Amino acid sequence: MHAVSGGEVAGILVAVFWAILVSFLAVALARLAQTLKATTRLVADVTEQAVPLLADASAAVRSAQTQIDRVDAIATDVQEVTSNASALSTTVASTFGGPLVKVAAFGYGVRRALGGRKDDVPAPEPRRTVIAGRTVSRREKRKPRGKRD
Repeated sequence: MHAVSGGEVAGILVAVFWAILVSFLAVALARLAQTLKATTRLVADVTEQAVPLLADASAAVRSAQTQIDRVDAIATDVQEVTSNASALSTTVASTFGGPLVKVAAFGYGVRRALGGRKDDVPAPEPRRTVIAGRTVSRREKRKPRGKRD
């Protein structure tokens, strides 16, 4: 039989080490390949779902823009109606306001003149106000609080 030298033992150890290293690298590459396949499937699924969602979002944005344009047109019309109503109320106030005030004042004066007091009707008693325990007529002037006689 042949005796195994130290160099041969070292060569066998290096060969075993390389076999183990290659096995670990093969397992790692196999798992990396599975991960890449799963990632590829995931990206494909996300793309399939994202394309319709983006189309729906685009349609929603277009619809919102149309609604905003409509609201803008309505706001413009409301502003125009408001300015027209303001102008109309100013015109009505200036046309009828002065004469109506004069007629009302005239009517008040006539009622006042015709509805004067009769001699046999006594004048109504003046209203009174209670201030800190004493009664004061409204016609009577109150003295300031700090100054007393």
